[in-house]
Amino acid sequence: MISRHYVLAAGGTGGHMIPAHALADELMARGHHVALITDDRGARIPGLFERVPVHVLPAGRFGGPLTWVKGVRNILAGRAMASRMYETFRPSAVIGFGGYPALPALLAARRDGIATLIHEQNAVLGRVNRLLARGVDAVATAYPNVDRLSPNHLAKTHLVGNPVRDEVLMLRDQPFPPLDDDGVFRVLVTGGSQGATILSGVVPDGLALLPEHFRRRLQVTQQCRAEDIEQVRAKYAQLGIAADLATYLPDLPDRLAWSHLVIARAGASTIAELTAAGRPAILVPLPSATDDHQTANAREMAKAGGARMIAQSKFNPIELAKQMQKLGLDPAALAKAADRAKEVGRPDAAKDLADLVERVGGASPANPLAAEGKANGPVAQGAFA
Repeated sequence: MISRHYVLAAGGTGGHMIPAHALADELMARGHHVALITDDRGARIPGLFERVPVHVLPAGRFGGPLTWVKGVRNILAGRAMASRMYETFRPSAVIGFGGYPALPALLAARRDGIATLIHEQNAVLGRVNRLLARGVDAVATAYPNVDRLSPNHLAKTHLVGNPVRDEVLMLRDQPFPPLDDDGVFRVLVTGGSQGATILSGVVPDGLALLPEHFRRRLQVTQQCRAEDIEQVRAKYAQLGIAADLATYLPDLPDRLAWSHLVIARAGASTIAELTAAGRPAILVPLPSATDDHQTANAREMAKAGGARMIAQSKFNPIELAKQMQKLGLDPAALAKAADRAKEVGRPDAAKDLADLVERVGGASPANPLAAEGKANGPVAQGAFA
């Protein structure tokens, strides 16, 4: 196999960085060389890209009209820096995962004649990816239905899934944790990289409404914001519920391994990990997410029966307790929900995305898939907005 160079470009949130990290590991396992372009936040995320050269670029952000001049200036500066990097690193392809740092990196690659592709983690095409989709050589998606994906791009669109960490992928081959009518019931509550205040407010009060015999069985691990953690700890102590609270869960795959039920937001990486591992969930999409993409993310898993989705406006202690009892008091139903979650997982996402990267990076940048006569991989049928 020919060893090639690839550049991954991702904004500094876990939703962009985790799948990029998983792809980097797969490409390096195949003997390729990888570099990362990100922003200051991405460079600070622990445990990711430790074996990869990291380049921080200025990334323009566009809010109100007053930010446009500065945003354009930063994008042009970032594009120039990326081009200088490409002169020495000489990538076969540049892969964008969304977020503002991907914009100058991909613009530089297009100008320099380097093959490009983008990966969309959410069920709605993100803002930066919408700007880039027309000019790239391939579009990879995590869902079969992607809102705001133009029908003009379907010929170069490929459903690959959302890559997850190896530690999570290994859970797929492990059985669902055994549960009997009197056994410990383990609940994992996570609101993303910084926790979620609404989960801190609703979950303890919802668990308080459960029948006493069920409540006594609970063992909770919950990620909280720093400003909420002591109040939540006091609530659980008052209820007599065993609870382990933290502002950050570095061992999340281990926590996921023994969880019977997950209560979480519906970020792309969260959904990918739940479906890869096969864990049932109660999902509360973040209503302020751009284009309401978390609601779109949750639909496939909920429709399959692997999750219950509760809109934040309806997420209250009574509704949570009701859904908890429907799942938690019937071990067979819970195990079935776990199987259905696993059915919509795409465990080969990193491999399939790496295959696509190799095809794009190994052919002419102007038409990377022409050698095979057709677009490779299943085409994502977008739900267009």
